[in-house]
Amino acid sequence: MSKLQGLGKKSELQLNQIGVYTKADLQKIGAIPTYIKLSEPHLCFLYALAGALEDRSWIDVAQNDKTRLIIELDNYKNI
Repeated sequence: MSKLQGLGKKSELQLNQIGVYTKADLQKIGAIPTYIKLSEPHLCFLYALAGALEDRSWIDVAQNDKTRLIIELDNYKNI
């Protein structure tokens, strides 16, 4: 996991604690459900998860997809 763009060793450890060990695991669960399982850390972690799935920098995700991800996160919470 730490080889994915935007995710380091600390992120990898946190993801492993919730059963996410590979990119395939992350793809299966999705960025937003994974983020919520992590007890909602800083939003930058959400951007990093989305970026890891799309092979993009979390900064690029934050700059270009921030609003969409926040809306999706709010919608997911309200289900």
